[in-house]
Amino acid sequence: MQAEIIAVGSELLTPTRVDTNSLFLTRKLGERGILLARKSVVGDDRQILTNEIRRAREASDVVILTGGLGPTLDDLTRDAASDATGRPLVRHEWIVRDIEERFRRFNRPMAKVNERQAYVLEGAEILYNPRGTAPGQWLEDEQGILILLPGPPRELKPLFAETCMRMLDRHVSQQRFFTQCLRVAGIGESDVEQRIGKIYSGDPSVTTTILSAPGDIQIHLRAGAPTEEAARAIAEALGAKIRAELGRAVYSLNGAPLDETVAGLLRGRGIKVGVAESCTGGLLAAKLTAVPGSSEYFAGGFVSYSIAAKRHWLGVDEAVLDTRGAVSTEAAEAMAIKARERTVEALGEPAIGVSVTGYAGPGGGTEQDPVGTVFFGIADEEGSAIRRRQLGLGRNRVRALAVQIALELLRRRILGIS
Repeated sequence: MQAEIIAVGSELLTPTRVDTNSLFLTRKLGERGILLARKSVVGDDRQILTNEIRRAREASDVVILTGGLGPTLDDLTRDAASDATGRPLVRHEWIVRDIEERFRRFNRPMAKVNERQAYVLEGAEILYNPRGTAPGQWLEDEQGILILLPGPPRELKPLFAETCMRMLDRHVSQQRFFTQCLRVAGIGESDVEQRIGKIYSGDPSVTTTILSAPGDIQIHLRAGAPTEEAARAIAEALGAKIRAELGRAVYSLNGAPLDETVAGLLRGRGIKVGVAESCTGGLLAAKLTAVPGSSEYFAGGFVSYSIAAKRHWLGVDEAVLDTRGAVSTEAAEAMAIKARERTVEALGEPAIGVSVTGYAGPGGGTEQDPVGTVFFGIADEEGSAIRRRQLGLGRNRVRALAVQIALELLRRRILGIS
């Protein structure tokens, strides 16, 4: 069974809005083994949307439209679906009364324009939406299934999960699917492929996808079986073989990102951490505190961007900064040691200090340490360790990659991995 998703709304064509609904729908469709063939975003143009619906219905068994079911004149999904299917829109008075009651509960009168939401494709099943005023619609005909869903994620997600998934089960096989996501740090994508290619290519029962981002590799293993438990067993068996090959470079077995993994290690071992950052400008601290409950392990940090801040805030030795420079092995080590010392002083308990200093670009750098060079420091009760990395060009990329590397070095230090 093949599906397509059409996200409706001109706002989704701007650089400030992202269609997150399709990511959720992709995952839910995958759980039922429904192949997602295409995603598209269409602005608020009735003719363009009508054409896109017609094209999608000719190509796929299931077409899902998200958004455009509101009360305003630019909410055109109902009208375009009517044009595309040749089915008139039928007004349902009980929907009008239901919307009126919702407004009444908030002591507000219902604007007449809201009555537009009471129009449904002739022959379509109404999908009751208790979290909003726009009901969904489900149409089955000789061309397949057409689903109209409200755009707000807090309405769409439960409506699809609780209602549409059950209705789709009438049309899909009883096979169930499970995807395990292994995440890897400290190894490049080509090296990962070189090491595990023969492992996953020899198991046709699992679909393997490798995704790469700065400092992070995801390995998705998708298996199907009569039950989810059996599918899980198949995927995890292959995952175990991959883990045996990649070893401790695999930091997550369930898709959790590196910051969550590190947070779990810090929390589980009762370790506090303090940071001293330069080129990352606070991004490392932001990552460490993005995880709920971060106050249990994150003490604080210094964004010691200038040499003066490194000297006066952190107390880095003036001789180190004058002779070796603010971007150097010695500076990174001193920053990590000072971050740890300040954390211990503040909390009165053991801690780890982490530092980052480098040339993010586009300016700066030296012949020996060009733009993209970043130094990392880790300091704890056992001593300190420093790493130098050349991260290439692109300021944002260098900063993001530096944060990932710092987190990975911290993970390895906690686990005692060299």
